[in-house]
Amino acid sequence: MAQRPSPVRGMRDVLPDAAERRQWLESTIHHEFSRFGYRPIETPALEDLRFLESGQGGDNEKLIFKTLRRGISLDGVADVASLADSGLRFDLTVPLARFYATNAPSLPSPFRAVQIGPVWRAERPQRGRYRQFTQCDIDILGEASLLAEIELLSAGSRALAAVGLAEFTVRLNHRRLLTGLLSVCGFAGEAHANVLIVVDKLDKIGVEGVERELAEAGHPRSAITTLSEVLAKAESATEPDQLAQVLPSGMDEEPLEELRTIASAVLLPETAPKARLVMDLSLVRGMGYYTGPIFEVAAPGLGSSIAGGGRYDEMIGRIGGQPTSACGFSIGFERLAEVLDSASAREESRVALLWRSEQDLAQVAAHADRLRAHGYVVETVHVGGKGKGVYKRLAAAGFDLVAQALDGAEPRPLSS
Repeated sequence: MAQRPSPVRGMRDVLPDAAERRQWLESTIHHEFSRFGYRPIETPALEDLRFLESGQGGDNEKLIFKTLRRGISLDGVADVASLADSGLRFDLTVPLARFYATNAPSLPSPFRAVQIGPVWRAERPQRGRYRQFTQCDIDILGEASLLAEIELLSAGSRALAAVGLAEFTVRLNHRRLLTGLLSVCGFAGEAHANVLIVVDKLDKIGVEGVERELAEAGHPRSAITTLSEVLAKAESATEPDQLAQVLPSGMDEEPLEELRTIASAVLLPETAPKARLVMDLSLVRGMGYYTGPIFEVAAPGLGSSIAGGGRYDEMIGRIGGQPTSACGFSIGFERLAEVLDSASAREESRVALLWRSEQDLAQVAAHADRLRAHGYVVETVHVGGKGKGVYKRLAAAGFDLVAQALDGAEPRPLSS
């Protein structure tokens, strides 16, 4: 017996119920973002490796699906990867930066963009982790003020509330606050990136685990001790003024003032009364391109964040465009599709219009069109013989209403 065909490893098929839920999520999120002036753009699935490997994507640059230049021979080539000139995008931020560097003269400033689309990473497939998945991003390019962060957090929160996430926590921090803290503690500037990688594990390994890993890496003991003491005190510092009390003296106060401004201005939606915004000194965000305020959104019962983002002012200039202020917010589209109730994904009622072989097909089609004109979603369903068990099959298929072709009656509930 032939083996049943299946998708490529790490990929998946999306069945109708899940596809409807995903389409509803996308349209709802798009609607909320459009109210803030974000406009849709599209970028190619393939980008030049010069941009994908520009050092802006962190560890994701190791997971690029690369494509070889056309018309070349592999005979005698030891390093096939050296013949690649493009690759599938691993996120939407690097392509956006390239897009803006290419098209800036044709775009307004500031420019508000929304992208929802697939990305690809050559990860090891496992439960809940695929090699192709959807990202949902909004970005503001060309806005240097904190209004970018304030607006992104407000728009993102409204979108999350609109799709049914009523309770969530926005965690807020600042990259310059973190690097300033490391300098005051005594860590050398060239070590900051590696230290932050360890600090990013704080919620998993605790303060003692952070101390141990930093010590094993050979960092100064005095710097480790000072940092550990600050991180331990900061666990309960959820307000800007509380955070100010636990930070050591000698630090630049501007990053903390920026956090205070954002926290006082962000408008969490009335539809999500349980949403709140807190300071979190342990928040790092893995990407190396962040330069200012950073944020993540957590929801009860979920092991990882549902959204996140921050300011990345240097990226566009580094890949060849004019230096441009940039800030973004990314919603975990796949996580939302998994955790939210699918019942909200379909607003219209599905009608099964039952017809039999002896009926005139043109009249059946006209009846179905009349029902559609009244706002129903109609599928014609052929009934053979006595129609035994047909209602049970319709219920299992997700129909809400049923009608008999050509009898003139309005659709009625399937359960009646």
